[in-house]
Amino acid sequence: MPLLEPDRYFSRLSHVDIERDLLALGFRFVLLDIDNTILTRDTHEVPRDAGFWLAKARDAGIAFCLVSNNWHEGVYQLANRLSLPIVAKAVKPLPPAFFMALGKIGATRDATVVIGDQLVTDVLGAHFLGMKAYLLAPLVEQDLPHTLLLRNFERLVMGERKPEGVSVPSACRPTEAADAAASPSTRSRGDAGGSRTEVRFASAIPTISGTGETLADLGGPVSGGTGKALADLGGPAVETDEPARTGGAS
Repeated sequence: MPLLEPDRYFSRLSHVDIERDLLALGFRFVLLDIDNTILTRDTHEVPRDAGFWLAKARDAGIAFCLVSNNWHEGVYQLANRLSLPIVAKAVKPLPPAFFMALGKIGATRDATVVIGDQLVTDVLGAHFLGMKAYLLAPLVEQDLPHTLLLRNFERLVMGERKPEGVSVPSACRPTEAADAAASPSTRSRGDAGGSRTEVRFASAIPTISGTGETLADLGGPVSGGTGKALADLGGPAVETDEPARTGGAS
């Protein structure tokens, strides 16, 4: 398969069927992008359907590691809040960050799929290492200037290929914004492209397993355990890198 051709193309994360598209194909590990994959670029919110999908996937035994080229404090705090390990400042599509992420969750390449919204970082990086890659349409049109330029290249590569699932906002298919979470609460701040940004969590992120706990309180670190997430107890998340305080997003 060509390096830049995604193995699957979905309209958004929640349209990846956990049983059919992951577990049935032997994928027990996911290396997951952040910006415009699970976090909107314009409002810096985690959409409710993304939160629900993550909770359901973790209940099904899927292990995640966030892999992001972003190096701001906000992505570390997002990982901390979700109790997920993270490799930031990843310089995707270069291989080192992917190897580091695989090591953090004890994953093998044949049992891992990379999920993200960019061909040149997520898909190319996965295929360099012989891993499968699921491309998502970006959550919103807003993005960093250099990423918007790459979207033109992505349109040429993807041609008329349409994503699986219902139509959603994307840089490739302009539509109105959707799934903005009502009354979000701010969790972290950082500078992006010279301006302050905020990471927000939808107030209505669904509960999991009937416990009444939100995705952010799934019961401790990814490796297992019970009780509240370490992020809520004031401690660091398991295997989460230390936050970088300065620098520009990528």
